[in-house]
Amino acid sequence: MQREIHIAGIGGVGMSALAQALLDQGEKVSGSDRLLDAGDETGVLTCLAAQGVRLCRQDGTGITPQTERLVISSAIESDNPEVLRAQALGIPVVHRAAELARLTEGRRLIAVTGTSGKSTVTAMLGSLLEGVGFDPLVVNGAAVAGWSADGTRIGSVRKGAGEWAVIEADESDRSLMVFNPEHAIITNASADHFGLDETLALFASFRARVPGTVIDGRGAGGGPAEARTEGWGGSFQFEGVTYQVPMPGLHNVHNAWHAVRMARALGAAPERLVAALAAFGGVERRLQRVGRCGAATVVDDYAHNPEKLAAAWTTLATAFPSGVCAVWRPHGYAPLRKMLEGLAQAFAAVCRPQDTLLLLPVYDAGGTADRSINSDVLASMLREKGVKVLSVGGIDDAEAIMRAQADTAGVLVTLGARDPGLPRLARRLAVSG
Repeated sequence: MQREIHIAGIGGVGMSALAQALLDQGEKVSGSDRLLDAGDETGVLTCLAAQGVRLCRQDGTGITPQTERLVISSAIESDNPEVLRAQALGIPVVHRAAELARLTEGRRLIAVTGTSGKSTVTAMLGSLLEGVGFDPLVVNGAAVAGWSADGTRIGSVRKGAGEWAVIEADESDRSLMVFNPEHAIITNASADHFGLDETLALFASFRARVPGTVIDGRGAGGGPAEARTEGWGGSFQFEGVTYQVPMPGLHNVHNAWHAVRMARALGAAPERLVAALAAFGGVERRLQRVGRCGAATVVDDYAHNPEKLAAAWTTLATAFPSGVCAVWRPHGYAPLRKMLEGLAQAFAAVCRPQDTLLLLPVYDAGGTADRSINSDVLASMLREKGVKVLSVGGIDDAEAIMRAQADTAGVLVTLGARDPGLPRLARRLAVSG
């Protein structure tokens, strides 16, 4: 009987992608998730179950003598019932990054990391290499348009038969240091999970591990030539060739520039790259236009730190001068505490008088988090800075306010990581609006 690889928190973006990649390699997979325990079988969990993944409660019963190893992320605490059960049975417990590194052995590895933009750059680079015939394996932190096979696959993974593998490497828990890539992209560096000095030191250590080409956005020297944005797109020049970027915002022009430079370093022909980038369908939850609600466009975005939020809001404000009505949920108590001042400054810098920010309570995943700093603290800071912010108790309250503003705001936006209720809200607004 084939033994199982069990994944704790299998419904998360990183863990579901790993599960898909393991299934593609013929592995038998089981998994648990707190959302499943709460009776919330998301589309991701339904998709994995349809592919044969055995889903179970996160109470330890899913770990059996047939479990080959337990895969966890840094979010899984040491007293988790599955960790304790695996230890009692002598079953190895491995980190997600270590499992992904094992999965990509034998491939020529390109790792994409950085504080912001790494999911988009990973998607762009994977799509560019697909378009020029490299047929890469890609394991990303966000779903890519066209990779979900009409919902039958997790869309953050591309099953490739070529020699190349492209992965998103996470800096938030330092797990990027597990990988030994041949080439790498570092999109940028800013204070997020760590202070700036610590972040810069981490990326410097990572860069020292890479023997091949490193596209380093920390010292990009002013960015791409002839960088322009217009409407819901942009363009830039590289090596005298003009590339059209089918995503909005100057930050996405930079993201595409990183991806194109790496593809060129691998020998991809410029004319094929131009066509491949122009055909790029985008990334789910990265300034994703979902539809319309009344007179307003509905957009869903993953932004959760000051830099991402500022980039998203600036792009939307440019595209929708009449006003932005956005709901945002902090994705954890510790991140909110660390980024509190940066978040207050970012929102104060980008929110205009015609804009409204709806602030939800912190997304609480349980565990032993320090809950002393909450959304109300940030709301008070923002009001002092003149930001039009409304504290809302839940998703339903936010939805009612957004529907009421659909005829005056140019765009309704759901912002934030981790909470599956945010993209669901965007789709409800668009479907019934």
